[in-house]
Amino acid sequence: MAFELTAADYAEYIKKAYALIHENGDYVTELDLATGDGDHWSNINMGFEKLVENSEKLAGMSVSDELKEIGKIMMAVIGGSSGVLYGSAYLAAAKSVKGKETLGKKELCDVLEAMLNAIISRGQAQEGFKTMIDSLAPAVKEYKKCLEEDTDDKTLCERVKKAAVDGAENTKNMEAVRGRATYQANKGVGHLDPGAVTMSYQIQSNMDVFNV
Repeated sequence: MAFELTAADYAEYIKKAYALIHENGDYVTELDLATGDGDHWSNINMGFEKLVENSEKLAGMSVSDELKEIGKIMMAVIGGSSGVLYGSAYLAAAKSVKGKETLGKKELCDVLEAMLNAIISRGQAQEGFKTMIDSLAPAVKEYKKCLEEDTDDKTLCERVKKAAVDGAENTKNMEAVRGRATYQANKGVGHLDPGAVTMSYQIQSNMDVFNV
């Protein structure tokens, strides 16, 4: 079966991502309290909760319209900079596949890369700054490498998942360049970035839904 994702598939991904984020609430909040103000999980959870509430509507759209609507919801519901970054990411993703009814393997990579570029641009950040970029960027790089190597779908999904998880884990050794952790004497060294962790949850869920 060809790698082809419908809006309904993407809505299923949203549900899986929400479940994983929701069940790790205490853990993510603990991470955030160590370096920030402790509200990252509640904001992200609230955003995905609203998406799940709208999942039936989202599933009935074209993929490009669905991504645009997700961006609008994220921007409206999630507080602080995360709302702006996620909203911008999804709006950019929608533009990258404008008019598409479904996503193939290449188009899904385009979506993730567009999200990454939007977050980098809007947040004025880059890989190594101890942010969610440090999970998303390695995942995109690995995805593109898999496409170049014509890797089979199952292996691609596993490699992209691992890149995202490893990327989040690597934030433990980084000094923060953005966010509240920059005000700490050690710049957050020794602690995982909660934004990178929740991004890794999303990419894991993304690949799990698409690896069927």
